[in-house]
Amino acid sequence: MSNPGDAKPSDSSRSDYRYWQQVSTRWVDNDAYGHINNAVYFTYIDSVVNQFLIEHQLLDIQNSEAIGLVVQSQCRFFQSLSYPGVVDCGLRVKHLGSSSVSYEVGMFAQGEEAAAAVGGFTHVFVDRDQRRPRPMPEPVRSALSTLT
Repeated sequence: MSNPGDAKPSDSSRSDYRYWQQVSTRWVDNDAYGHINNAVYFTYIDSVVNQFLIEHQLLDIQNSEAIGLVVQSQCRFFQSLSYPGVVDCGLRVKHLGSSSVSYEVGMFAQGEEAAAAVGGFTHVFVDRDQRRPRPMPEPVRSALSTLT
C-alpha cells in the first residue's frame, strides 16, 4: 500500500493560479505533530477567496441581495507546512455556473514549486431572505471569470 503522504499533485502548478495572497503561519496553527493542523488549511482557503471578493468590492455581508453559501469543500494534502512560515496561496475558478462557482486554492510553501495542499469549495448563490438559488450577480460573474 502506498503512503498518502507520498502523493504529489499532477495537475497543479503555480502557473495555474491567477490571484495570489501570502498567509503567514501562526504558532497556534501547529498541531501536536509539529505541522499545520488540517482544519487550518480551510481557514486559508476561506480567507483567500473572501479577500479576492473584498478587493473587487463583491462582498457586502450586510446588504447583498444574493449571498454565497458553501455547499461542498475539500482539501488534498501532499506535504507538511509548519510555523514559522509563509504560504503562497493561489486562487483559480474550476467551474463557473449560472448560480454556482467552484474555487480551487493551491497552497505552496514559499519558494516551492510543488503544492503542499490543494483545496477549495463551492458557493451557490441564493436569495438572502428565501435561501433559494438565483443567478449570481453579473459583477461577481465578471470578476470570477478572470480566474478561470
